[in-house]
Amino acid sequence: MSDPDTLGVLLTPRRVRESLVHVEHIPPREGARGTWPDWADPELMGGYVSRGVAAPWEHQVEAAEAAWAGRHVVLATATGSGKSLASWLPAISAVRAATREGPGTSIAALNRRPTVLYLSPTKALAADQLHGLQSLLRDAAIRDVRPATCDGDTPSNERDWVRDYADLVLTNPDFLHFSLLPRHRRWQRFLRGLRFVVVDECHAYRGVLGAHVALVLRRLLRLAAHYGATPSAILASATTGDPGQSAARLLGVPAETVTAVTTDTATAGRRTVALWQPPVLDPAGAYEETAASADGTAPEAGIASAADASPADAASESNEWRPSGTPEDGPRRSTLAETSELLTDLVRAGRRTLAFVRSRVGAEAIADQTRSQLRDRGSADPHGAHGAAIDLPGTVAAYRGGYLPEERRELERALRTGELRALATTNALELGVDIAGLDAVLIAGWPGTRVSFWQQVGRAGRAGAEGLAVLIASDNPLDAYLVHHPDMIFGAPVEATAFDPGNPYVLAPHLCAAAAEQPLTEADLEIFGPGTSDLLAELVARGLLRRRSGGWYWNYSRPEDPAALTDLRGGGGAPVQVVEASTGRVLGTVDAARADATVHTGAVYVHQGRTFLVQDYSDDVALVTEKTVGYRTRSRSDKHITVLETQSEHQWGPVRWAYGTLEVTERVVGYDRRRLPGLELVGSYSLDLPEHTLRTTGCWWSVPAEVLDDAGLTQADLPGALHAAEHAAIGLLGLVATCDRWDIGGLSTALHQDTLEPTVFVYDGYPGGAGFAQRGYAMAGPWLTATRDAVAGCRCATGCPACIQSPKCGNNNSPLDKAGALAVLGLLFDLAPRV
Repeated sequence: MSDPDTLGVLLTPRRVRESLVHVEHIPPREGARGTWPDWADPELMGGYVSRGVAAPWEHQVEAAEAAWAGRHVVLATATGSGKSLASWLPAISAVRAATREGPGTSIAALNRRPTVLYLSPTKALAADQLHGLQSLLRDAAIRDVRPATCDGDTPSNERDWVRDYADLVLTNPDFLHFSLLPRHRRWQRFLRGLRFVVVDECHAYRGVLGAHVALVLRRLLRLAAHYGATPSAILASATTGDPGQSAARLLGVPAETVTAVTTDTATAGRRTVALWQPPVLDPAGAYEETAASADGTAPEAGIASAADASPADAASESNEWRPSGTPEDGPRRSTLAETSELLTDLVRAGRRTLAFVRSRVGAEAIADQTRSQLRDRGSADPHGAHGAAIDLPGTVAAYRGGYLPEERRELERALRTGELRALATTNALELGVDIAGLDAVLIAGWPGTRVSFWQQVGRAGRAGAEGLAVLIASDNPLDAYLVHHPDMIFGAPVEATAFDPGNPYVLAPHLCAAAAEQPLTEADLEIFGPGTSDLLAELVARGLLRRRSGGWYWNYSRPEDPAALTDLRGGGGAPVQVVEASTGRVLGTVDAARADATVHTGAVYVHQGRTFLVQDYSDDVALVTEKTVGYRTRSRSDKHITVLETQSEHQWGPVRWAYGTLEVTERVVGYDRRRLPGLELVGSYSLDLPEHTLRTTGCWWSVPAEVLDDAGLTQADLPGALHAAEHAAIGLLGLVATCDRWDIGGLSTALHQDTLEPTVFVYDGYPGGAGFAQRGYAMAGPWLTATRDAVAGCRCATGCPACIQSPKCGNNNSPLDKAGALAVLGLLFDLAPRV
């Protein structure tokens, strides 16, 4: 049960004074019930009633009625508002209605039986939905509906049964792309009966992934029509901007054919959202904090001023911004260390918590540090049942991509049952995995979008209970800006989901895959968009497709598998297996795009608190040996950019802004060893790895060197000034585009070979681009203004992670010149057009 004083677990006088920047209270909401539809299956309704759902919420009824009537529908409401019921009510009712109409054992009856396809962004969510669905069917005493998951982890014999007999198939877009659609003739029983396509957490499909999934869905609906089916799509989304238009673009259908249900009528408990900034370190780099008492609350002795009242008073009930009281300049405590400390306090206080982290390495680090702190402070649980001793470190784990399937399933089970009290996770658990009874959520760094932020906040206090969410600012100028400008979070609308299915680098391989599934015809051109005709001509010219009187056919003399021409997740190749050298056991996998930087020879690989040293990296395998070392590794890279095409440009006086196509060549050239716990540099080592080339889109600005000289910047000042301005601009791009800095790359140079001037590039880190840099180009004035304000407002003297340093810099944040960056950004601000 959530405790309304959960925030008090974290507050000590020093934390109130130095770290608690703002508290927002979101009031509870009364729900509004509807009535069960006339067509709803009686046994299914009885199952819901036995689970405590006496009547559905009004928004559930509205969405279910639209789907039953044959319309596409998108339900965009908050986390925990019961979106699954709106999907399963019409889906299961349709399957059972057909069952009641006649015997279901003949081949003809089986081929006519309605089927349902459920798509989720992650395997974890599909597995969780199957668990909930099976439980619902048991409660309803329904035994004639056959649900099953089917994905890359499903054994071949189970996959055969799913293909031949399952009514409801739960999977992901990757399986659809790589297996079901290319082998659609084996799935024709399922496709012929397809009545509903459920697309869960559809807001997760943004950027390049969104473009890929949009094209996979077009291919699915095209094949369903080929087999005579006209399924309705039911899309479940977090609250987003313009969900109807986004859903229509995802499906490739006219917007008027989609019903958007956006009014949330479910009961919601009160939530407290705290904005938190780690404290400034003392000159020695140490951090001292008054420890919480044994029960996890702040000690009573010595409490003064703002802290001696309730936690709600600590940052004022008025929700006005109260700046942190820290007057000193200097580096702050790391976000991971701060999150681990807070998570330790919550675990000791008996609060069930998720800690969301941006990176896989960060999730492992937070779980490891939390377990270590719990051991140091004693493992006895003062809140254990009947005084029984509980091993608190054993109740903390990490969850991330790259784990083996059985490991993920065990973590999900332990979290559902309460065996785990805290989980440090990537955004894999941001989505709708049903975890009841969570008291708190820690968000280690701005998650990139308001949509993701509210999804993560919504995981605390589900089912109408009270909950706490804490956003802990990372060493990122955007984070520092947001926690000190809470209106940018709480007063701004959520973003619309941005993706471009017409991106030729995404569309072309899907056209090849579609042609291999069923020859493309003139009628299909409208399905895939206005650029399809030109792309088909290019694919014919390149020998990938053949043009015949009946349409466009895949060239089967080619050696490639057409589905393998693209990777939905942008991994750029097969994942690298991490193998324990002594046993041959596979520990996990690493995406191809990350492998050179994370599992190169000499790298330290962390897995659930165990450390391994990479002995050899080649042929898509990293051989590792378990070893305890007192350091971590961080790669260094080198890159250069070539301008291939300038698509648009404009002038700010002498400053030239441009947008176009770029070629980025990058190579990991070495790595550093950094001593724990402070991550001081102890050694640098070279690597000999291949170059990787990315063709993408980006924006850039260039300015004559003499103009910068007039602004007080000499030739020697330019590398550090431009580099610092580039870092800051990348950090703030998320303010105007739906992205975070990990979606973006950049390069600055005092003289670029294509512009012949000092130039700063910002580009999308995805093949063909993702629209982020294009948005920055269109919003250059507000973007650079916010960048200048963030750098000028940072209290550090020479630059820090909150303004000009970057956690992903391939040059180890050198050279950087904060004063020079301010001169450059000030010049841009003065020259920017005034609207």
